[in-house]
Formats: sequence, C-alpha cells, structure tokens
Amino acid sequence: MSISHAPPHSPASDISPKSSSAPESEPGPEPGPGPELEALVPSSSRRARVPRWLRRTSGPLALLALWQTLSATGALTSDVLASPGTVARVAGDLIGNGSLQNAMGVSLQRVALGLVFGTVVGTALALVSGLFRIGEDLVDASVQMLRTVPFVGLIPLFIIWFGIGEAPKIAIITLGVSFPLYLNVYAGIRGVDAQLIEAGESLGLSRWGLVRHVILPGALPGAMTGLRYSLGISWLALVFAEQVNADTGLGFLMVQARDFLRTDVIVVCLVVYAFLGLTADFVVRTLERLLLQWRPTFTGR
Repeated sequence: MSISHAPPHSPASDISPKSSSAPESEPGPEPGPGPELEALVPSSSRRARVPRWLRRTSGPLALLALWQTLSATGALTSDVLASPGTVARVAGDLIGNGSLQNAMGVSLQRVALGLVFGTVVGTALALVSGLFRIGEDLVDASVQMLRTVPFVGLIPLFIIWFGIGEAPKIAIITLGVSFPLYLNVYAGIRGVDAQLIEAGESLGLSRWGLVRHVILPGALPGAMTGLRYSLGISWLALVFAEQVNADTGLGFLMVQARDFLRTDVIVVCLVVYAFLGLTADFVVRTLERLLLQWRPTFTGR
C-alpha cells in the first residue's frame, strides 16, 4: 500500500475562470446624457417688473384723472369743487406772494412743538405705567378715562386756561399726540417675552440693565407704530387748533377760504396737509428701517 502525498481535494479548486467559449453577456445601451436641469425662478420674479414708485403713484394719478374728467364734463361744478387746473393756478399764486410758505412755516412750528411735548408726556407715562405695577395702578386708569374724552371738546377749557394765543393750540396737539404713544409704548413694554426677562436675569443683568438691553429694545417696534399714529393725529389736531382765533397758518387760510366760498384755496391747503403728513410718515418709516434692522419682517410679495 502506498500513501499518496497529493494535497487533499479542496472545493475551492473547482472554481475556475470562465472559459472563452462561454457566451458573454451583451453589453447594455450606453447611458445617455441626463436631463438638463433648469433653474427655478420664483413666480414673483417672472412677472413683469414695474417700478415700485410707478405703482405707488398710479392710484393718486388715477384719482387726479377722474377728478379732471368730472370737472371737464361739468359733472363736478366749481361751486362744489374746483378743477385741478384751477387749484394748481391758485397754488402758484399763493406761492408767488409768499402766503403759503408763511402759513406752512407757522403750522410746522406748532406741530413740531406739540409733537415734542406729546412724545415726552406719552412716553414718560407709558414707562411709569409699564415698568412699575404701582405706576400702572396710579396712571393707567386716569389715562384711559382721559383718552375717551374727545380732545376737540377740551378747546373751550384750554381757551379759558391758556388764553387765545399759541398755548391752547400747542396744548391741543400735545393732548392728541400723547395718547397713541402711551398706548403703543405701554403695550410694547408689557408685550416683551417673559423668557427674555428670565434670560437677562440669569445673565446677571440689573434692573436698569434689563430695561436698557431687553425691555426698551423689545418695546421699540410699538413705539414706532405709536409715533406714526401720533403724527397723523397731530395734523388732525392742527386743523382744529388753528381755527381757535388764529391769524396765521394753514388753518387760518382755510377759515378765510370758507368765509369767501373759495374751494380752490381749501383744496390747496388740504393737499399741503396731505403732503406734509406723507413726508412725516416717510421720515418715521425710514427711522424704523434704521432702528429695527435686527427684526426681519414680511415685506409682501
């Protein structure tokens, strides 16, 4: 008997490469170029771009065209409302003799003084009432009662108290400006998130530090809104204030025009009021964009 020294049979030895005679699989179709990617464009940018200043002026221009059409066709007589051409001519005459500039200067001075005094009073009361509970108990109820009283109804009292000079006119504007500022600043202070207050306290901020770094910045949007309301009311209060024994100002021109049935002069004064109010609102909105850059807001689509 002989012992074979050949290595034992291994299953792996059965595995052999494919012979050349084996059928090869047919190569598949070569991959073609993929689908072209198209950049997504927002629907808002696909629309025809119209300059925003043109869109904002289209409404007033359409109203002006309608006014001119009604005046030209006789549907709107000059006794009811003067035509745009007549108003423009009268405005040129008032500018030429300097009466419109003088009236605007006096009215702007009254509004500025009333706005400054009203801003100080309204903001101070809101801080006292919003930051301190005892201040709210002492101030808020009185302010809420006074703001429901029409400030125009206080004109006779102001005349008795301050006379017929500039003081009652500025007092009326101050009163009208104070309440919107008070309400919005107070709401802004009380609307600050309590978690922000707790976070500030955990960081070791003092009471003044909380007011300076947390509460006042949080109340600033409300203060800006109140300022815009106050500016609108200041021009409304000016109309009533300048009818109290005034001898200068836009209100005085309107009273004179009313006595002589001059609708053209009245319209000129109203247009000046509108442009002054629009300019003041633009100034406040610009101030909002500068002071509230940290707050992202929806701007419309």
